Amino acid sequence: MNIEKNSVVRFHYTVSEAGQEPIESSDGREPLAIMVGHGNIIPGLEQAMEGKAAGDRFEVDVPAAQAYGERREGMTQRVPKKHFEGQLLQPGMQVVLNTNFGQRAVTIQKVGMTVVDVDLNHPMAGKDLHFAIEILDVREASAEELEHGHVHGEGGHHH
Repeated sequence: MNIEKNSVVRFHYTVSEAGQEPIESSDGREPLAIMVGHGNIIPGLEQAMEGKAAGDRFEVDVPAAQAYGERREGMTQRVPKKHFEGQLLQPGMQVVLNTNFGQRAVTIQKVGMTVVDVDLNHPMAGKDLHFAIEILDVREASAEELEHGHVHGEGGHHH
């Protein structure tokens, strides 16, 4: 079965900034499971997967615009320190912040006595990325998964 919209794909990945050492990899961990066509992964990677099948290995370069978007200026926000629950904060550190819109990765810019200035750009915004992918298996999504818009079970979402 080839990958198309609503396929459930389990895959291993290694991602690096173009020409750099890997930043993150699923090697030695559970593979990632996604449903194609539902915005579960960055657009450039999802497009590169279409038409591939189980057992395929490939590499793809994804420009920033098709990955986490370009860096946007003026994306700094001042957040009360209490939202960081006693973490030891240092400029340049990346932390996950709970917002009204769910969890968001932010980069610490400046730490004050009671407030913290954070950069809301995704840490990989503005970066061209290189992926090495190994497709493990491909199946059709179940009716329940289609209704929810994400994968259930192994490597997916648990309710």
